Amino acid sequence: MASKDKRSAPAKADFDTEFRAQLGQITSGLAPTAFTAAWSDWAMHIAQAPARRAEIRRQALLRAQDTWAFAWRALAGETLAPAEGFEGGPDRRFNGEAWSKFPYNVWARAYRNQAELMKSAVEGVEGVSEDHGGLVDFSLRLMLDAASPSNFLASNPELLEKTRAEGGQNLLRGWENWFDDLKRTLEHLPPAGTEAFEVGKAVAVTPGKVVYRNELVELIQYSPTTAKVHAEPVVIWPAWIMKYYILDLSPRNSLVKYLVDQGHTVFMVSWKNPGEEDRDVSLHDYVAKGFRAPLDAVTAICPKRKAHAVGYCIGGTLLAIGASLLGRERDERLASVTLFAAQTDFSEPGELAFFINPSQLAMLDASMQRKGVLESREMGGAFVLLRAQDLLWQPMVDNYLKGERTPMIDLMAWNADGTRMPCRMHSEYLYRLYLDNELATNRMPMDGKVVRLSDIRVPMFVVGTEADHVAPWKSVYKVDNLVRSDDFTFLLTAGGHNAGIVCGPVHPKRHYRIRTRRLVDPHLAPEEWLEEAEHHPGAWWPAWQQWLAAHSGALTKPPALGAPAKGYQVLEDAPGQYVRQR
Repeated sequence: MASKDKRSAPAKADFDTEFRAQLGQITSGLAPTAFTAAWSDWAMHIAQAPARRAEIRRQALLRAQDTWAFAWRALAGETLAPAEGFEGGPDRRFNGEAWSKFPYNVWARAYRNQAELMKSAVEGVEGVSEDHGGLVDFSLRLMLDAASPSNFLASNPELLEKTRAEGGQNLLRGWENWFDDLKRTLEHLPPAGTEAFEVGKAVAVTPGKVVYRNELVELIQYSPTTAKVHAEPVVIWPAWIMKYYILDLSPRNSLVKYLVDQGHTVFMVSWKNPGEEDRDVSLHDYVAKGFRAPLDAVTAICPKRKAHAVGYCIGGTLLAIGASLLGRERDERLASVTLFAAQTDFSEPGELAFFINPSQLAMLDASMQRKGVLESREMGGAFVLLRAQDLLWQPMVDNYLKGERTPMIDLMAWNADGTRMPCRMHSEYLYRLYLDNELATNRMPMDGKVVRLSDIRVPMFVVGTEADHVAPWKSVYKVDNLVRSDDFTFLLTAGGHNAGIVCGPVHPKRHYRIRTRRLVDPHLAPEEWLEEAEHHPGAWWPAWQQWLAAHSGALTKPPALGAPAKGYQVLEDAPGQYVRQR
């Protein structure tokens, strides 16, 4: 019997993994057990709170009275906007003039009252765990977004008027758009319009050469455009959950081109898009082959020069790990460290916390074990759900009911050009960083020793974005408490995780706040920092570039492209091979 049990255990494990993987395909990667447990937690505690239930009943009566009073006024012929007198203020979904007419204004008012009632019913229930409370709030938001009257033809007066005016041609175009999108999905093709943004022709066009390649990265060195350059090169580690050319989009908003034109020698790490054969690539491999190897190449091509290191998103987390290792080893090759929207303390992971729980991670692990990688569409689906109204329902209304294709732009085309992640690395990243927060708590081993962010003592420039739902700026700001830099600048810019960073050198609708502190200065809480930081209109790129220049040496002759004598030959023109992998 014992031997039989031993033989059956792997089979059971394989069955569990396959079941979770198949279930993930049906639920778009969401773990039903996590949401079931969260709602059960809420139901149990609301059942034990008679005062709270009484308050919910009182609120329900008040909101029902408001809806009926509004309906009677609208039925009597008054033109009423759905938000009139509403304590929640206007809702942009119902701002159009057509929404002020009966019965549509009543439907919108009833929806908003019901939504507010449901939100108040689930918020702050005593005894419900923070994680479960977040999941309940998140799933309720998904349901409410889906149920909005603006999403349906019969209850949306603007759609009905458009359909009448066009004789239904908008619906015919919408059907064609739906069929085209379905075909593209089944054939694993990118969205319509992305063909206008071909890598190397419309985006990622800054001239340069691939000067190094290993099984994980290519290193691009960009050609100078100025007669003299700052002595210290700039080397950038983008996130490997995205392709590097978000920082080299169209020439008007290419950070790479901007830096090169300002007299900087720029190197870019371009990550391989991993396949099933890379399932065992680890976080340690990313440090060794993705951080150390490119830095070795840069300092060989630019000898006796320190480098300004830049990391974006998880690339910034990798840079923080690498810079800590260099600090521990007394390796002084870094002139500075810049982090763009990068977390090092994951105790406040933002809205992604909805997806970082044991049940969810078990489903992700099952999917990754089955394929060897996490597919980009699975990660992309999570980000869509975080902003379902803007990224799911409104595009569906525009494309399929209005029959209008949203014009494709470079940032949208880049966003559709996703990458995969190796099974082992991503599992380590989620468990060790997100779930266990090992990096910020000095419990993360690397190269046989613990990584300590306090070993980073070089000048730092850290950028957070106000509307970041991936790396909340207050979480990004926490690195100030973890490092020992005596020259630490934090900049907070308008925008989100991507658009806030890729704002271009000139942007009339952007603003930023900036403040520098020394080690002797008292630490400011985020709210205090907001009060004391200096506010500036416009894009933040020039402020950072001026900081880089101030932390660089004298201008000098540009270095040669590559260093053949040291083993770094020019391999091919930028953007290289890895960025084109699908």
